[in-house]
Amino acid sequence: MAGPLEGVRVIEFTEIIAGPVGGMLLADFGADVIKVEPPWGDPWRGSPGPSGPNESRGFISVNRGKRSIRVDLTKPAGKLVVHRLVADADVVVLNHRPDVPAKLGIDYETLSAVNPRLIYCEVTAYGRRGPNQDLPGYDVIVQALSGMMTSEGHVEDGVPRAVSVSPVSDMATGYSIMMSVSAALYYRERTGKGQKIENSLLQNSLTMQGSALTQLDDFPTPGQIWRDEDLPVLKEAGVEFQEIYAAYRGLRYNPEFRAYYRAYQTSDWVISIGCLSSPLRKKMADAMGVHDIRFDPGYVRESAESVEFAENLIKTYEKLFSEKTTAEWMSLLTAAGVPCGPMRFIEEMVYDEQALANGMVVETRHSVSGNTRGPGPLSVMSESPLEITRGAPAFGEHTREVLLEAGYTEAEIEKLVEAAAVF
Repeated sequence: MAGPLEGVRVIEFTEIIAGPVGGMLLADFGADVIKVEPPWGDPWRGSPGPSGPNESRGFISVNRGKRSIRVDLTKPAGKLVVHRLVADADVVVLNHRPDVPAKLGIDYETLSAVNPRLIYCEVTAYGRRGPNQDLPGYDVIVQALSGMMTSEGHVEDGVPRAVSVSPVSDMATGYSIMMSVSAALYYRERTGKGQKIENSLLQNSLTMQGSALTQLDDFPTPGQIWRDEDLPVLKEAGVEFQEIYAAYRGLRYNPEFRAYYRAYQTSDWVISIGCLSSPLRKKMADAMGVHDIRFDPGYVRESAESVEFAENLIKTYEKLFSEKTTAEWMSLLTAAGVPCGPMRFIEEMVYDEQALANGMVVETRHSVSGNTRGPGPLSVMSESPLEITRGAPAFGEHTREVLLEAGYTEAEIEKLVEAAAVF
């Protein structure tokens, strides 16, 4: 496989989403990623969207570019197989519960003794220290305890609903794996030293909410003041969550610039507008013939007058947008330099002209599930081009191939199979 990580070998002990995404991105950039699965396989093979025995759309979407081997790490012979692979590897990625690696003989202390230059990247839910360090965790739980759900504002059956378009904490952690492993490889090039990397779902969830999380002690936000002064009192008084949440959402509602960063119904469809700067907002107002008092001299931000005007401005724009088609507004606003785009469904993007022209959607072949289309590589690189040529692996598809590369003979492999150490 092409790419800047060509020649880097990764041994991956991961399951579900976060760890597999990290390994997939390393494979996208050219690494040889060997996914070590237990005899029963990665549980995500049974995720929604079955596409054949031990295969699913969910698994295929986060495991392309890898090779799969089945090894029973509870057996001494299975451990020896893995240690032999690690001896010639560059990177190990895993996302088991904190107590599992040592039990399976794949903890950092054991594997770094096998290969001192090893880069060992571990993913946990909450980090290796603190009161929650030993607890298992999933994206939906981290979304809840990190404040992401309450910030999002969507309610289902009376309680906050998870961000459902993507397992965002899992996906961000996968990106973090890719970045941290690449940085560690660069460090090893300069120093010759391997190292242990710790990533967590919680850290990535907090990083994604950096703007809201950032606290300036001398300039607290209304939400931060409410947290210190009102929230403890409400909890102590036994006020129901729904009432507390409504108060919190009221604090976070600020219509000041909402009119310029949202979607609008047109006469035939929906259009999305993205004007984060004052010059862009001015371009939109001028193009649509709207007088916005916030561009006037002497305007006072967040005054009672400005908030009332902002709420009415949204209604003004809603009416205007409903009077023309999406195509008409796209033409008018684009000519005025206003960032905008039509609403789409994700399934449409598989054949989107723009995405296809830039290699953002690629086609691969799966040995069981057949032809596959999905996201292309993250980057376009001039000197080390990325090329996705291998789809996700079938269950244990490459066990013999990988063991032969590691120096095992056919007879030795047969003995391992007979002992149910590999499959």
